[in-house]
Amino acid sequence: MTISRVLVTGAAGRIGRAVLARLAEQGVAAHALVLDDPGDLAADRVFTGSAADPARVRTALDGVDGVIHLAAIPTPERNEALEVFTANVSATFAVLEEAGRAGIRRAVIASSYAATGLPFARTLLHPAYVPIDPAMPTEIEDPYALSKQTDELTAAMMAHRHGMTVVALRYPFVGGFDERLPGWAAKIAERPELGARDLWSYLETGDAARAAHLALGAPVSGAPVFYVAAPRTVVPYSTAELLDRFHPGVPRRADLPGRTVPIDLRPAREVLGFTAAYELDLGD
Repeated sequence: MTISRVLVTGAAGRIGRAVLARLAEQGVAAHALVLDDPGDLAADRVFTGSAADPARVRTALDGVDGVIHLAAIPTPERNEALEVFTANVSATFAVLEEAGRAGIRRAVIASSYAATGLPFARTLLHPAYVPIDPAMPTEIEDPYALSKQTDELTAAMMAHRHGMTVVALRYPFVGGFDERLPGWAAKIAERPELGARDLWSYLETGDAARAAHLALGAPVSGAPVFYVAAPRTVVPYSTAELLDRFHPGVPRRADLPGRTVPIDLRPAREVLGFTAAYELDLGD
């Protein structure tokens, strides 16, 4: 499937800027929808306004044949719970509804590893099994996780409603090699319990953008959900030892040698053609 012009919502964010750069490298035109124009976005056209505003989305979709929806409040920790939930789900509904009405047949949305419910829970929860996959039961107790699960349900509804394909990518902790990833890795290496909620997973920003671009053209239909992450954990310890220590008794459905991340990345590799290209050098 060939996409020639893409609307990127949340284009001024960390992943959004990387997506714009990726699209430019691949010769794909881009529209950007942002709350405020920072003046330096690598997009053909920049539209300001909320992704939850159907009229602004409709305008930004003019001439577009694909959508990458990234606009969201990215954590439940800095905004009121109702604001986090309603802002995120309203934006996803508006973007996909307007895209479907415009005849657009391919969209990619940023879901999150947090859809499991593990990262922002009040206490350390344990996955039902590892490696985790989209079929694993969730343990949601925060508004951000609920918003992402709702986004995935919205994607499934829109696929039926409009006959479109909406790919949801469950991103882990995302950052670049400037300071964000190395700083986080150093902190987790010193205190590995801080990474237990995320299963010590991460993804480099450029890889996050490449996954979104690949999902635009992948041979899929409906509303599939994929985990994307670096294939090895962010800490220089064996995964088996980490699981024994922080998630004891959790069933293991596959071997996890060395620093293998306990997330099932095979569907992303086999269906999307995505394997992370960038990994932290932890000296092993």
